[in-house]
Amino acid sequence: MPVSALPGPYGIGTLGKSAYEFADFAARSGYRYWQVLPVGPTSFGDSPYQSFSAFAGNPYFIDLEYLMEEGLLKREEVSDEDFGSSEDDIDYAAVFRHRFQVLRLAFSRSSHRTSGKYEAFLKNNSYWIDDYSFYMAVKFYFDNRSWQEWDEDIRLRRPEAVEKYRQLLAEDIDFWRFCQFKFREQWNRLKAYVNGLGLKFIGDIPLYVAMDSSDVWVHRDLFELDEDCEPIHIAGVPPDAFSDDGQRWGNPLYRWDVMEKHNFNWWRERMKANASLYDVIRIDHFIGIVNYWSIAADCPTAIDGEWKKGPGAELMKAVAESIGDAGIIAEDLGVLTKPVKDLIKTLGYPGMKIIEFGLDCDPENDYLPHNYASSNIVAYIGTHDNETLAGYLQNCSGVQLEKIMNYFGTDRPKELQEKIIRSLFACTADVAIVQTQDLLGLDNSARTNLPSTVGQNWRWRVTREQLESIDTAYYRELCRMYNRLAY
Repeated sequence: MPVSALPGPYGIGTLGKSAYEFADFAARSGYRYWQVLPVGPTSFGDSPYQSFSAFAGNPYFIDLEYLMEEGLLKREEVSDEDFGSSEDDIDYAAVFRHRFQVLRLAFSRSSHRTSGKYEAFLKNNSYWIDDYSFYMAVKFYFDNRSWQEWDEDIRLRRPEAVEKYRQLLAEDIDFWRFCQFKFREQWNRLKAYVNGLGLKFIGDIPLYVAMDSSDVWVHRDLFELDEDCEPIHIAGVPPDAFSDDGQRWGNPLYRWDVMEKHNFNWWRERMKANASLYDVIRIDHFIGIVNYWSIAADCPTAIDGEWKKGPGAELMKAVAESIGDAGIIAEDLGVLTKPVKDLIKTLGYPGMKIIEFGLDCDPENDYLPHNYASSNIVAYIGTHDNETLAGYLQNCSGVQLEKIMNYFGTDRPKELQEKIIRSLFACTADVAIVQTQDLLGLDNSARTNLPSTVGQNWRWRVTREQLESIDTAYYRELCRMYNRLAY
């Protein structure tokens, strides 16, 4: 359940009342984990995997009700704003237009500058908070254009320009610090509540960062950029089940040799920050740590790329030294070469299995539950990139549907979804995770993301009525039956 998809009155899910209610729902159902999508501030396309920062939290998730309780906002100031008209869809344009106006009002009334908690927050996040806040202030000054389109002096971070804009935008810089302070304050409160219920947060971090981010602007030497700050090579994956042309993500690639010379310090700081947010961290596209697909920046598709060697064990040693007691899940989907398998085995991290990937029902398909050779895996019906289970089954041919029903032991199509979910709970994987959409039996109109497309993704939201319709007693019994109860 992404934070963005939680119900509530202000256009997008927040860290407020609905988040606590969802945690209560998860606890009643006997679950142990709540997995979220990346919680960073989103950029073009609204994807949580394309963020303005690898460290910051999304200001959209700051709960406005809490700001009202603090006396920083008046209810009429919030209710007069248009955050979107649909309770099951996110209108990102409306949220963008109005959310920051309200947050700036709260900022203008806040006494955070005199707070010891605020000073501690700045100290604990000193590696990134000033760089990110400065970047966002300048970005808004230049009408939200990518930093590559800013005036040359500040785009290249010439010292005199940096000083000029720091003075010019001092108040705006503090506004962005304030947003991060409030996000983290609310997140910490929610996390303490979630952990107190016996639940753990699984967070998700993309391997790569967005070109339009404070990370690339500030740390240009760590990325494959030319002298004009344009990417030389970009990230993606070769042709696969999602796209005949592959996926051209567009993220700049790391200069792994430079990062290693710096003892992977940026990665150490990044993982330390994420370990303070989550109990378990899923590293998206883990295979790119061992071998990654490098695409020339001027190539319009991902077809003409080449595999290159990643940092492998050296990076993961730095990661392990940075995350304390937090766990790691290796998202090992894709071209799983022997070096990738060997590294995951050496590290002992659980990989992933996706039941939807096995629904061709080939007996030798590794994604079918009977082939889960190890319990050290996290098994899913599908992820945010897959069809919903109902959508998948609706799009099956009659022959394929017959195979699926035969495998899961039913001759009734209406029972099939329940049978598949039950098989997930019953499988040997240490952790089994179901998307909320699949608990509700929703079709592809509730799909979170269709890879290689832009415009209609990341918009789905659950309604409070839908959540209340889920039979928590039934799922709690499944957890008990298959030894998955949290308590």
